[in-house]
Amino acid sequence: MLQNQAHLFSLDQDVTFLNAAYMSPQLKAVEAVGLEAVVRKGRPYSISIEDFFQPVVRLKEVFAQLIGVEDSQRIALVPSVSYGLASVAHNLNLKPGDEIVLIQEQFPSNVYTWLATVEDAGAKIVTVEAPAAKPGRGKEWNARLLGAITSQTRMVAIPHIHWADGTLFDLQAVRAKTREHGAWLVLDGTQSVGALPFSVSDNQPDALVCGGYKWLMGPYSLGLAYYGPALDGGQPIENNWINRLNSDDFSNLVNYQPEYGPGATRFQVGELSNFILVPMLTKGIEQLLDWGVENIQEYTGEISHKAIQSLRELGCFIEEEGHRSQHLFGVHFPEDFPVSALKEKLIVEQVHVGYRGTSMRVSPHVYNSQEDFERLVACFRAVIG
Repeated sequence: MLQNQAHLFSLDQDVTFLNAAYMSPQLKAVEAVGLEAVVRKGRPYSISIEDFFQPVVRLKEVFAQLIGVEDSQRIALVPSVSYGLASVAHNLNLKPGDEIVLIQEQFPSNVYTWLATVEDAGAKIVTVEAPAAKPGRGKEWNARLLGAITSQTRMVAIPHIHWADGTLFDLQAVRAKTREHGAWLVLDGTQSVGALPFSVSDNQPDALVCGGYKWLMGPYSLGLAYYGPALDGGQPIENNWINRLNSDDFSNLVNYQPEYGPGATRFQVGELSNFILVPMLTKGIEQLLDWGVENIQEYTGEISHKAIQSLRELGCFIEEEGHRSQHLFGVHFPEDFPVSALKEKLIVEQVHVGYRGTSMRVSPHVYNSQEDFERLVACFRAVIG
């Protein structure tokens, strides 16, 4: 099993950080390449034409490897999940009466995009409500999701896991149901890709968009997207020079090119060659590949197992393992639990978690330990006496 990797980070020794879903701490190696890139900008004559393109190629290659995509030209650099989803919305071609299926309390970027899209088209949002926090919740939620996909469905836009509590959605079953009705499957992988094994070839989404600053171990303001054959030949939401065919020939840029570069190139953000952020995100993903995503999932499950049992004994509901992720899970409090007192205690003890919706979100990584979870449980015990 993977061993603790805290030595690769700069976390304070007196802090228990169980909130990677908020944002990942910077790897020392990622910080180093970022600082090197900042210094290099002071010597612009050292930045060649190749530097606009080759680092981007490398980033797309490592991300393609991470998500099991053979053709890295299907990867696009995006500044945010909302940007990546906007490209999908721009090419969805909804008709009046069409439906987009979402799940309850998705991350807002994966909701606002579709609210605007259906309003413009006279279409409709169908939101699949979450069951009550009790045994069988994840199984029931998945059943409700499949039941919501009908002949009216034009697209299902969901995450792999719920961002608030780690509930797993059966993507292969959803893909099969969408195919029956000719609907698209669009995924937000921000809270799963990089920590939970995921393969495009297995799940076959029409699009996958991921923020880079969480489980991909990268900086803020740079993410990655996969666009499948359904979007081939689609229209981008912006027109920039670097997405055009042969844009690496700077001497010929004024001979304006009507054709786009191959694959998903057309959907990439302008100034994608970001000389600071691109090498940082690349280094982060390279480290994930070195660790092995399946090993991250195993490690986080191993260090959290005893604590989860203890929290259940205290009356909390935590989803069964088969229906949630190991790296991110929700703790649902029993009735009349002193939540405010717990929050104050965690602050005093410098134990960092998140609160999303009605649950506490706990999201460990390879720098955490079983002792970190013992501190978390101790705070629970302290406030209930």
